[in-house]
Amino acid sequence: MKKIRTAVIGAGFIGPAHVEAVRRLGFAEVVVLAEVDAEVAADKARRLGLERHTSNIDEVLLDPDIDVVHVCTPNNLHYPLAKKALEAGKHVVCEKPLAMDIAEAQDLVRIAAQAKRVGALHFNNRSYPLTRQARALVRSGELGEILVVRGAYLQDWLFYPTDYNWRLEPEQSGPTRAVGDIGSHWLDLAEFITGCQVTELCADFATFHPVRRKPLKPMEAFAGKMLTAQDYQEVQVHTEDYAAVLLRFGDKARGNFTVAQVAAGRKNHLHIEIYGTKKGLAWNSENPNELWIGRRDGNNEILIKDPSLLDASARSFCDLPGGHTEGFDDSIKQTMRAIYEFIREDGISKGLPMEFATFSDGLRELQMCDAIVRSAREHRWTEV
Repeated sequence: MKKIRTAVIGAGFIGPAHVEAVRRLGFAEVVVLAEVDAEVAADKARRLGLERHTSNIDEVLLDPDIDVVHVCTPNNLHYPLAKKALEAGKHVVCEKPLAMDIAEAQDLVRIAAQAKRVGALHFNNRSYPLTRQARALVRSGELGEILVVRGAYLQDWLFYPTDYNWRLEPEQSGPTRAVGDIGSHWLDLAEFITGCQVTELCADFATFHPVRRKPLKPMEAFAGKMLTAQDYQEVQVHTEDYAAVLLRFGDKARGNFTVAQVAAGRKNHLHIEIYGTKKGLAWNSENPNELWIGRRDGNNEILIKDPSLLDASARSFCDLPGGHTEGFDDSIKQTMRAIYEFIREDGISKGLPMEFATFSDGLRELQMCDAIVRSAREHRWTEV
């Protein structure tokens, strides 16, 4: 069987992770890495063992031999690159956010539907075995009616005023930073697991470093490098380091979450708790192979990831037996497997279920983030 041929655009932190995940599938081949900086493209391609690399993005988008394009660039390039790839007949896997605003996202949803091509969004937290198990427990009714959803997404990679990245610049990242960058993952996971949609919210923002020192030399996200004083320039920051959001899920369920990128010691801590009328559950991304299950009258439980103990819908997102951990890279691989198997099986024509986040989910994310930004600016409850 002919392998699916893939191009990855973007050679920063997440682009190489996409390359490695696709390679692990076996029935897909990454044939080119594209990056606007030719030297960076060449260096990353060499490290990844890729023969072909380019700084000519159009060459990739218009290549008739490419089946799937991964957009792993700064946010402001997601819409134009995804649009051009779809119009060239490619399937697209895009990093979040899908676009810079709701109108662009709506356009991409429309174009993907008209082109009958897969438009997938990389919400990898859906693909851990135990987040799938949590969803199965909710769907089975084991938690009862959902009452409370709470949690946080905390990081410390922007802890110092000398920490800097393109995500701090609204013209590249968009009007929200902490919420859009990491809070979007939490929101998507909360709706994915519970099946409940946020209907109203109230948000509070804070920018603890209104002035940051921007390096005059290139730095990658999470690089953690410290330069000398003359290597920086001071710049104003207008996006949030922190956000707290109150949530209403329809008439009954309530919730809240906090995001911060200045939380000392928290490297990548997504934590979610869900409480129903029968049981509760909790999961966090830094310990992804354990699911806490809480009871009012009885012993609480820690479910360790073991395919033999999981619902079939969660078992299919496991590759290793019990006692063998599956982590961040594995969640990306499982996401890519769901996407690529759907493509291989011609899932759109056959009407197969999409076991991955789509461009419609990306539109939903932007709608929630837009409501959060408006709420923080206007200091009021806002409908989604």
